[in-house]
Amino acid sequence: MPIARATLLVIGLLAAVALAHAVSPLAGAAPTPPSGRWRDASLAEYRSHLQALTTLTEACAKGRDLKSCDPTLIGPDDRVPLGVAANAPRRLVRYGWLRVLFSQAEDKDQPAEKPKKPSNAKTEQQGIRPPPLSTTQLLQYAELRLASDLAQTDLPAAIEPAHAAERDTMKDVLAGKDFRDLEQQSVRDSMFEKLNKWLNNLFESAAGLRAKSAWVGRALVYGFVVGVCIALLWALLQMERRWRVRLVPEDHTPAPGAASARNWQLWLEDARRAAAAGHWREAVHFLYWASISRLESRRLWPADRARTPREYLALVAPEDPRKPGLTALTGSFERIWYGGRPAGEVDYRRAEDLATALIGGGSADGGAR
Repeated sequence: MPIARATLLVIGLLAAVALAHAVSPLAGAAPTPPSGRWRDASLAEYRSHLQALTTLTEACAKGRDLKSCDPTLIGPDDRVPLGVAANAPRRLVRYGWLRVLFSQAEDKDQPAEKPKKPSNAKTEQQGIRPPPLSTTQLLQYAELRLASDLAQTDLPAAIEPAHAAERDTMKDVLAGKDFRDLEQQSVRDSMFEKLNKWLNNLFESAAGLRAKSAWVGRALVYGFVVGVCIALLWALLQMERRWRVRLVPEDHTPAPGAASARNWQLWLEDARRAAAAGHWREAVHFLYWASISRLESRRLWPADRARTPREYLALVAPEDPRKPGLTALTGSFERIWYGGRPAGEVDYRRAEDLATALIGGGSADGGAR
């Protein structure tokens, strides 16, 4: 029994050692990237990071493969202090532009296209647009940019003035009556800001996926673009349907109370009876609604009695030949019926001529209703 226990103990120790050797190469194969998108870095850490990025950029420019141009090697962004004080404000230095450049550097440069000759004199005056920079040139510019940022770290930190007097003056100005009604950021602006951040994170994630699987990043970007185009097309179709106020189905029944719910001939008969009795104001009123009923029955606009005379007039296109006549009849009707102006036989005859022209034009389009 003691021999069996010793044998089991030895076997367990050997298994533990073998497992430790199997796991350790995986743990030391590549450093684990930091989980955050940025880090608080001192000036010395920021300088070291820039030197490492310069080395990575040079290696990527030479290798131009997935291993040397891996965007995950860039690391997180740096929040660098702007002064030497302990509570100095920090500035966020982003490296998203370098990550995107690394993800593009995996592909070789395309051969440069020959510039096309200008086809006319106007194009010659405007000049030929220079060709876009290649990835190799962008990597060279990246090295120059990193070197410039590294040189700026050696400059002495500027001492920020206190501006105490200016700050007190601004507080007095903001406390005045002209700034009492200032509103905070609206919910709409907050939603747009959140949407903008979400889109930025989406494209950054797509760039990271492209480093591992190129087709996944492209599929996400293309899918997003197609989705936006479909949404815009759907919105335009909805707006176009709302704008088509004249296209009403032929079998549409006017709502109760609408002008066209009563036959325009009946309105015209009421106008003539009122004129025969000397009630010129009521006669002009009936003539106006006879014209509105006739135009509405011809599907010039959807039936709705809640409209005002000016709203009916606004529904007629400016190029419509009936627009001047309806404008004159509407003005006469508003002055007499709503303005309280006395009406006489002359006013009625003028309104009758305008209404007859409007009704006759409708009959010429398709006959009486």
